[in-house]
Amino acid sequence: IDHFTISPTLPQVIFLHGLGDSGHGWADAMTAIRLPHVKYICPHAPRIPVTLNMKMTMPSWFDLMGLSPDSPEDEAGIKRAAENIKAIIDHEAKNGIPANRVLLGGFSQGGALSLYTALTCQQQLAGVVALSCWLPLHKSFPQAASASGNRDMPILQCHGEMDPMIPVQFGAMTAEKLKVIVNPQKITFRTYPGLMHSSCPQEMAAVKEFIEKQLPRI
Repeated sequence: IDHFTISPTLPQVIFLHGLGDSGHGWADAMTAIRLPHVKYICPHAPRIPVTLNMKMTMPSWFDLMGLSPDSPEDEAGIKRAAENIKAIIDHEAKNGIPANRVLLGGFSQGGALSLYTALTCQQQLAGVVALSCWLPLHKSFPQAASASGNRDMPILQCHGEMDPMIPVQFGAMTAEKLKVIVNPQKITFRTYPGLMHSSCPQEMAAVKEFIEKQLPRI
């Protein structure tokens, strides 16, 4: 056996969990749809006081004041969180995984952060999976994406039609906003009847198909 053979570097999915959660739950969900040639990273958010939840400390990528399109936002926290995710992408690049073989995804607050990170990121990514979420600091776009390498990036956005936390209308507004930032033909917005603020097997099948398409074996 030749011990010096370098194994091919695996493309990666970096998936960000929602408020109050941890990477473990989504690591399990990813295992259920995993592709053998792909590596999955599900980081944990730091624990911070969250204004929306009476300043209780919980895992949160940035502070949340509200969940409507006109709620005040934690601009500094969102930008800092995006830099932390870009640092993970840079770290992987140093290990031989080019950014265009990295797919970013997330659920709820994690999906919001994945969209913001990709749209403000100079490296060209393989795509974004945005589940039950919104675009943070939406009024700063399309200008905020002027230096982005991802104006032609495929985005799969999914939302439950019965979501009581992030109404599907907010998801639809986000999809419309994305069309003026990136190539509108690359945006897929899917909604799921009866689905609340969670995922379902049909949605996860769509996620798997998207990952397979954007991160093919080479």
